[in-house]
Amino acid sequence: QVQLVESGGGTVQAGGSLRLSCTGSGGTFYSKSASWFRQAPGKEREFVAGVAGINFSGSSQYYADSVKGRFAISKDNTKTTVTLQMNSLKPEDTAIYYCALTKSPTASVPRGRSGYDYWGQGTQVTVSS
Repeated sequence: QVQLVESGGGTVQAGGSLRLSCTGSGGTFYSKSASWFRQAPGKEREFVAGVAGINFSGSSQYYADSVKGRFAISKDNTKTTVTLQMNSLKPEDTAIYYCALTKSPTASVPRGRSGYDYWGQGTQVTVSS
């Protein structure tokens, strides 16, 4: 059973940066897709960014339109970590951020929660104006 633990959340002023990390134990990240989701108070959990486990096309990172150009996701299979570099943060980025991992090797990056088998407990990101 894979366990995921997020870290790196905190409070930052608008325009600032944060780097979130998700560290896994109990299993491998090889060929598995990993993503970050976020959930703001009173809202549904939404897809933020994902990286494909198997890359056929040369482009393996995918982003929600709201964060494209500001956030960057990367996956280190050796260290079983997934990071999310967040730059130019806005107050509307305030949410609990969760990392997620598929159970099986895949080239797809699901945008919905049901596509993932493992979840972390979340880390709070607060962006003040």
